[in-house]
Amino acid sequence: MKIFLTVLLVIVSLCLMVVVLMQPSKSEGLTLFTGIKDTFYSRNKGRTREALMWKLTIVFAILWAIVVTLMVFFA
Repeated sequence: MKIFLTVLLVIVSLCLMVVVLMQPSKSEGLTLFTGIKDTFYSRNKGRTREALMWKLTIVFAILWAIVVTLMVFFA
């Protein structure tokens, strides 16, 4: 069980790192004075690749926490 959890932890950790590194910087595209940009893209952010990366980051982070917790209990 410990070997399985270790392998799973490595896989989830690598996936989490890749997803985080693929995300664009939050400071991109800010306007000079207000910092707010109201465009079609900003209004439909929930359907973009950026939103998918954000959701995958949350999923992999939760999986990582679960696997680490299981490793503590089965160690």
